[in-house]
Amino acid sequence: QVQLVESGGGLVQAGGSLRLSCAASGRTFSTYVMGWFRQAPGKEREFVASISGSGSSTVYPDSVKGRFTISRDNAKNAVYLQMDSLKPEDTAVYYCAASTKFTGLSVRFTSTYDYWGQGTQVTVSS
Repeated sequence: QVQLVESGGGLVQAGGSLRLSCAASGRTFSTYVMGWFRQAPGKEREFVASISGSGSSTVYPDSVKGRFTISRDNAKNAVYLQMDSLKPEDTAVYYCAASTKFTGLSVRFTSTYDYWGQGTQVTVSS
């Protein structure tokens, strides 16, 4: 069983920055593919970023590429999402996710991940 706890959400003006953190349990955290997703009201959950177990490989959708940066600290069992140049359309609940048995499916799919956090609200005002 893996527990994920997000923190760092809040209210920020457009153009500002926020850093989300996700604390994970589990002795083999360094083997997990980790991801961030977001969900706005009335919309489907959307892929935001992923990072390999070693941290050497990251993936972003075009909507956040160049503005968001995912990173991890395996010594602390933590993954982070640095969000810069925030826009009102980034407003959503942000979720941390772990794939503990990655089999090569796309990291962009929610079905790739078997554990999820409870989410943290990010609100960007115009």
